[in-house]
Amino acid sequence: MVGCILTGHGIFAEGVGAALEMVGGPQQDFAVVTFLEEEAGEYPAKISGAIAEMAEKCGEVVVFCDLMGGTPFNQSMMAGATIPGVRVVTGVNLPMLLECMSLRTDSTTAEEICQTAVEIGRMGIDAPVLETSAADEPEDGDGI
Repeated sequence: MVGCILTGHGIFAEGVGAALEMVGGPQQDFAVVTFLEEEAGEYPAKISGAIAEMAEKCGEVVVFCDLMGGTPFNQSMMAGATIPGVRVVTGVNLPMLLECMSLRTDSTTAEEICQTAVEIGRMGIDAPVLETSAADEPEDGDGI
């Protein structure tokens, strides 16, 4: 099974990881790596160690990051470049993670997970407007 790592600025990864488990249940071969400002000097070793450990265990790894160009993304890309079978996805959202985690089987590849992540991640973004009818509008009057 492809191993997955979730990382991002501050406690972003912890929060999204907790939401993932709340909706999708506990995840196998899944790790959360936080990037806290006060630990910035330690982060490169922290993320590269997590990637190396997951790659050794699973063979292939997908690292999900919050923001392209940020430290978690940059460090994940650099660490992943030195380890075969590592892919990085940026712009993570909860619908993306839920779909990707449910997709994983022993035969799923990191490439398939990345393709699904991009597709579902885009589908998870919208700006719906709640239409109300005139019956829902409050009447002008004296109030309560």
